[in-house]
Amino acid sequence: MNILMIAVNDPAGTGIAFCRAVNRLGRHHCRIVTLETRYTHDWPKDLHVPDLDAAGLAELERLLKTSDVFHFHMTADENLRLGPFLPADYLAGKAVVHHEHGHHDFRSDPERFRAKYRALGRTHLLVSTPDLKRMMPEARWQPNLVPQDDPALRPAERDWTGPLVVAHSPTRKDLKNTDELLSVTDALRAEGADLRLEMIDNVPHTECLARKRAAHALFDHMQGYYGVSSLEGLSQGLAVIAGLDAWNRAHVAEFAGVADAELPWVAARDAGELAARLRELAGDLDLCRARGEASRRFMERCWSEAKVAGRLCDFWDGL
Repeated sequence: MNILMIAVNDPAGTGIAFCRAVNRLGRHHCRIVTLETRYTHDWPKDLHVPDLDAAGLAELERLLKTSDVFHFHMTADENLRLGPFLPADYLAGKAVVHHEHGHHDFRSDPERFRAKYRALGRTHLLVSTPDLKRMMPEARWQPNLVPQDDPALRPAERDWTGPLVVAHSPTRKDLKNTDELLSVTDALRAEGADLRLEMIDNVPHTECLARKRAAHALFDHMQGYYGVSSLEGLSQGLAVIAGLDAWNRAHVAEFAGVADAELPWVAARDAGELAARLRELAGDLDLCRARGEASRRFMERCWSEAKVAGRLCDFWDGL
């Protein structure tokens, strides 16, 4: 089938990552059209409406006409104007998918979106992390992916003589427990812990990945779920600290096909646990290295690009 993903902006670069992975897999053909860029992360683009010339607009029109599936990300729907085109004008005969990624509008009022989809008869619903199934239980969880064989996402040679370098790349500090991380690391350094915080903020994604890759550990957040940053760090062979709750751990373990104890995340649900985990890693770099090696094995065996993209293709096959 021909799939056209449609998004206001590509959430954490996941749309283009899925397109490329699906096309490499060869089961379907996928393109993505976007309308805006946000932050300065400079994600790769496919059909970015502000950049399209006459030939690009003609290609977009062809895809709107010929695609079998419109796959809408986040708040996008058929009424999102794409330059001179409106997807609603091309909706006849198309299967429609809505894919939620935890946008604050959705998190603040998921029932509004559920009611909208019910009224439209939309039943092909996806969410990007298991916690969102609590808000939209009728949706299917579609994990995000990272291309684990991309050189930027492979483990790097690292200096293991110390200090422990902990990377953190918050898009929005208020949602990523950044203040708690700063407070904890300041307190640990005052105690004499040998660690350094690598704060990565508002830089292109390629630079972000390079700086993460040079670290030993990564702090994602303690919101109960995990972010794309976690997956990147696991793929890079970092000890990844995040506060996954029981609900998320159960779903992740089921998808991965492992027991809860085999999940690679270094668990920290609050500032006290975060301090304890960082103290342990800073005091035992061999432990940190072992956790990072387990992270990489997990991504290769349990969360490969082919496995995750294949799950999305299976979903499309069932439309």
